[in-house]
Amino acid sequence: METVILTDPPRASRETVEALASIGVATIHEAMGRTGHISALRPIQQGVRVAGTAVTVLSWPGDNLMIHAAIEQCRPGDILVVTTREPSSHGMFGELFATGLAHRGAVGAVIDAGIRDTQELRDMGFPAWARHINVMGTVKSTPGSVNVPIVVGGQVIDAGDIVVADDDGLVVVPRAQADDALVASRARLAKEEATRAAFEGGELGLDRYGMRPVLADLGVAYRRHPEAP
Repeated sequence: METVILTDPPRASRETVEALASIGVATIHEAMGRTGHISALRPIQQGVRVAGTAVTVLSWPGDNLMIHAAIEQCRPGDILVVTTREPSSHGMFGELFATGLAHRGAVGAVIDAGIRDTQELRDMGFPAWARHINVMGTVKSTPGSVNVPIVVGGQVIDAGDIVVADDDGLVVVPRAQADDALVASRARLAKEEATRAAFEGGELGLDRYGMRPVLADLGVAYRRHPEAP
């Protein structure tokens, strides 16, 4: 397979990225027809949501050479997304990488391998999501690729796609679908707000979602408890 660094990939618009950043991962996932989610990678922090355009990295297990190469390709508003050709738990990313990314305006990192220096990352306010936390380091000797399509958690991510990440995990919004996803997500938000108001007013989900006939059709019966007062 060719190893390559693709420069200047098209990116989703900054306006769309910023708008999606205000919407939760779960809502976007539902709005896109329950697609795009990555739940296997977890945040190293809590209470942080970011959205950015992907700079993708395909590395060799235990080798972070291509992360060094990828940082040069990062622009303000990007999010670094790294995976390896085979599963790896090595600590491929830490505080020094984050320092370089922060200088270039990147908003976070997604590492489908190991991460380390987690306290330092939290202290500097650089958000990251990873599959493992591991102090085991890496070498820098094997070629890979930057800004090519990669697969993370079963989702294809290409350079310039939008990645939204929060406490629930991540969701990938393909660049070509970004505007439609934003419209659908805003509609989903409006629906959720109406439902929240109904629940605050005492309405039950059984009635709002019309689930009583579903229970009946499934043979679920109501019976008064034999010891009820």
